[in-house]
Amino acid sequence: MDKLQLTPQQLTFMDTFGYLVFPGLLRDKIATIIDEFENVFAMHGGGHDGKPHDGTARSCLVPFIDQNSYLAALLDDPRVDGIFTSLLGENYNYLGSDGNFYVGNTGWHSDTDWSGKMRGKPPRLFYKMALYLDPVDGNTGALRVIPGSHRYGDRFAEDLQQRLRNSAELMGISGAEVPAIALTSNPGDVVVFNQNTKHSSWGGNTRRRMFTINCTAHYAEEDVPYLRNEISAFARFWIE
Repeated sequence: MDKLQLTPQQLTFMDTFGYLVFPGLLRDKIATIIDEFENVFAMHGGGHDGKPHDGTARSCLVPFIDQNSYLAALLDDPRVDGIFTSLLGENYNYLGSDGNFYVGNTGWHSDTDWSGKMRGKPPRLFYKMALYLDPVDGNTGALRVIPGSHRYGDRFAEDLQQRLRNSAELMGISGAEVPAIALTSNPGDVVVFNQNTKHSSWGGNTRRRMFTINCTAHYAEEDVPYLRNEISAFARFWIE
């Protein structure tokens, strides 16, 4: 299989709107992916911290694909590698992965250090690849994104950063009513987004299976303190 290369149109779409969807990209592997996803959670008692997933709260395992040879090998799949190479260059860094059983709603947020407090600079460029292992749509927990919300320093993006968490008070609408695109997904589809992009999910059940692969451009020596700061954020997942 030839290495996937994103088209100029796809790269422009990502730069403009902050996300891409690849319907059916890994459909040929999805049955095994689901089996191995379940195997990793089974190794941990079905959830995290050695406890079964009971649907009362999100279960999350970090690292995730690193614990399974089949899932880890997805990084070498020419479609996965091709997407990240197109976006970040040949020497991009794999940053980490998390596996999840999601429960209920997830409010609006970005996955990066928007304030740039580490270096006084804009957030570093990260891309997240998400694989949903159950069918989801806008009413059942699909990822929702606000196109263009990834543009740090842009007035629209900065207004969202300040106002989204208090949408009811400031705009009279709930998080679920914020204008957005719901990325309907079926097993085998792949969603990729700039981690600055404001995203959320609403209306999902108590056992939505999803895992992510997170990558960024190669870290120069002077940026290693920033890398350490990113890694330290994993402490909330009980990692020493």
